[in-house]
Amino acid sequence: MRTLSLILGILAAIGLVLGFLPLLGWLNWLFVLPPAVLGLIFGSLARDRGAVTLNAVVALLGALRLMLGGGLI
Repeated sequence: MRTLSLILGILAAIGLVLGFLPLLGWLNWLFVLPPAVLGLIFGSLARDRGAVTLNAVVALLGALRLMLGGGLI
């Protein structure tokens, strides 16, 4: 579970970087928030602080990006 959480966090972070590009903010709905939340759940079940921190930061940045772009109210 620890490895799965880290893989999901890294994939979500890559999607987050792509989501910051103009006209690609919609990627946050598909490739950032769901994997980050799943990684957060798996990391908390595995009690891995690093994976939980990674996924929490990525999820918060993705949600912030959606709020700034008007995609999340």
